Amino acid sequence: MADDDNDNDDVNELPIPPDAQEVGGHEVLRAFVVNGGLSVSLQRAFDEPHTWGVLLVDLARHVARIYAEEAEMTEEHALEEIRRMFDAEWDRSTDPGITDKIN
Repeated sequence: MADDDNDNDDVNELPIPPDAQEVGGHEVLRAFVVNGGLSVSLQRAFDEPHTWGVLLVDLARHVARIYAEEAEMTEEHALEEIRRMFDAEWDRSTDPGITDKIN
């Protein structure tokens, strides 16, 4: 779904999920790969940070299902690989990045 404020045709955005389109919702995270790196826009969104843990695990499970559908691997294998790299990155970050509050 293209953003009306976006004049850059090189930005490839995903559509709003059907249930959010139908009943509404709050976008809490937007992630792009830019020049091989991660660029994110997010808001705190939850009263407690532990809720992000649930969100990240749910997100990993969705990603694993996509790999199971589109690649030659099981959902379990994809989830194991995601967890393996999550743990490795947690223990030794390759790029901690920076976070700026924009608005």
